[in-house]
Amino acid sequence: MKKTTFPSPQDAESAFYEALQGADLDAMMEVWADDEEIVCVHPGGERLVGYDAVRSGWAAIASSGRRLRVQQSDLTVVSGMMVTVHSLQEHISVQGQGGAPVAVVATNIYQRTGNGWRMIVHHASALPQGNRPSQQAPGDPKVLH
Repeated sequence: MKKTTFPSPQDAESAFYEALQGADLDAMMEVWADDEEIVCVHPGGERLVGYDAVRSGWAAIASSGRRLRVQQSDLTVVSGMMVTVHSLQEHISVQGQGGAPVAVVATNIYQRTGNGWRMIVHHASALPQGNRPSQQAPGDPKVLH
């Protein structure tokens, strides 16, 4: 049973990114649903299915010794009564290292449970070179498929 109740998908998302930046595995897994159908894909990584596989993937990131800084932008939200989808861009850098942040597109899916909102999918991949945020015109439409 989870200790934390997230009253909204936004609360769960805030806790997710806070845990990621703090390399806090327990806080990270508190956001995820206790379910064998949860799915996580890290940029360039394989598809992780099930609670144990997802936990192992985040454990590898948390134990790397690198602390990540993640800024979010371009959030698009599709809300339903039981499921909410967040599509956004992540700008990831390693704390204490120079260089431009890596741009990543991410989809986070949250499901309403008896104990608040929980993440059920996190899928992230690097932006193609031609679609870097600095190269997009401000008035360009967002394309959803």
